[in-house]
This record gives sequence, structure tokens and C-alpha cells, in this order.
Amino acid sequence: MFALVPPTSTPRPRKSRSPRFSVRIPCQLVRLRDFRLVGRTIADLSEEGALIDATSAVLTGEPLIVSFRAPFSGRFIDADAVVARVVHGRRTGDLRLGFGISFTGLSPEGRRLLCEGLWGLPHVRPLRK
Repeated sequence: MFALVPPTSTPRPRKSRSPRFSVRIPCQLVRLRDFRLVGRTIADLSEEGALIDATSAVLTGEPLIVSFRAPFSGRFIDADAVVARVVHGRRTGDLRLGFGISFTGLSPEGRRLLCEGLWGLPHVRPLRK
């Protein structure tokens, strides 16, 4: 007879995220559907996205346009983005209302400016594991 062997479950590899850096940068973040200003300050920044202090309510998945100065540079970065997560302030460690964005359209020059500007900034410490 055959012995039943449970299938071996291999853990899925965790998608590596770029490190987040602690900054306070003024920005202009507008919602694409009505061009309403929904954010004015970047609270932390990475090569893939940012955490924004909310000035208006947004929904997960909403397309946005963001403009900000690259850290340690006078040059502006303009990018398309999408709301990845809304921070309601209910979790331990949530200091304020805000939302996380993922950059969906960042030019090669914008990516270069961002990478250069992030170098040497302090990392954000994770609150949860």
C-alpha cells in the first residue's frame, strides 16, 4: 500500500521591500479624480513609496499625483502614485492619521534623485514585526 505523505509546504519568499527613511518633507499630493489636495507632508520615504500625513480622506487604490523636492536637492520629483494603505490611527504605534502611497510612475531621473537623496538619512524603526 501507499503511505499518505502530507505535501510539504514551503514558505513563500517574502517580497523584499526597500528601506524606509525618516524625513519631514513638504509635498503636494492631489487626488487624480478631482484634483483635490489630500496631503502636504511626507512623514517617511522609500524608493517605492511614502507615508503621507493626511489632510483629506482617501480610499485604498485611489490614483494620485505627488510632487516634492528630493532630499538634499533643490530639484523636484513628480510621480504618479496609488494609495496602498490608509492609517486610521487605531493600531499601536500609529501616531497620526495618514496613508501610504506606492509610486507607480517615477521617471528614471526622479528615481536617481530619490536614491541619491535617501542615502545617509536615518532608517525608520519598525513598530511591528
